[in-house]
Amino acid sequence: MVFHPPVQIVAKGSGAGQYKCGLPAWNMIVRGFMSGAYIAMGAALATVCSTAVADNLGAGFGQLILGAVFPVGLIITVLTGAELFTGDAMLAPLAAFHNKVTWAKVLNLWVWVYIGNLIGSIFFAYIMANGPFVSFNAAGLATVNAFGLRAVTIGLAKTSYVGGMGFYSALLKGLGCNWLVNLAILLGICADDAIGKFFGIWFPIMAFVSIGFEHSVANMYFIPAGILTSGYLNAEQVATFTAEKLASLNWVSMWTSNIIPVTIGNIIGGMIFVGVIYWVAFKKEIEALE
Repeated sequence: MVFHPPVQIVAKGSGAGQYKCGLPAWNMIVRGFMSGAYIAMGAALATVCSTAVADNLGAGFGQLILGAVFPVGLIITVLTGAELFTGDAMLAPLAAFHNKVTWAKVLNLWVWVYIGNLIGSIFFAYIMANGPFVSFNAAGLATVNAFGLRAVTIGLAKTSYVGGMGFYSALLKGLGCNWLVNLAILLGICADDAIGKFFGIWFPIMAFVSIGFEHSVANMYFIPAGILTSGYLNAEQVATFTAEKLASLNWVSMWTSNIIPVTIGNIIGGMIFVGVIYWVAFKKEIEALE
């Protein structure tokens, strides 16, 4: 296995950011769609695998299972060259800090990749909500299964950040999340072989999910999956959640109670706590390399 020293990792990250900012908009959207779907695949797997685990083995073990399988999405993203907004929140600014791209190009990348991530995530949420999370009888009536109920439960939890302190809490969870996600990105750059990249990415992603931090793109899947699946709940299942609680799970609360504060936190965590810190720490060494 070949591992690059920290200064080379930061330099390669800056180069990657420059490359990403130079992509045409349509390519950013396509790659963003791919990554949004891949992250959703990991989130869907985590939903299925963690169903009923906490009830039987405890909350901590339930979170560990959730975190253990979720990283598949970022591993696929990194190894196949897809574009993820949360990774670009660090890589693109790194390129700007080294004067390789303008901040206008950074914002351009963020906007198109974010849109692509959103489309890909919701598309996969639709597949899950109308596929593995339900079963249909001959008359076309749906029954939500245990995995679908778990998806609704997760969606409700994700939109429970209300009020000023709720916004602040979601922002902090977004910050912690992207701090770890971008350390995973750097560890992925660190290794030249697939196995090294796999383990370098897996551990930090497992950590952020198990801890309970919030990822804006993952939530672009989790919340729509809950919204779409909740439409198939029968009266008995609705009563279990209560209609009032289910009413809080909607396309508006998705943004106001989660995606907006989490996205802000993701940007701070990626750009400041990884991008700025590593740029300052290795600025002289990188300039010497160039």
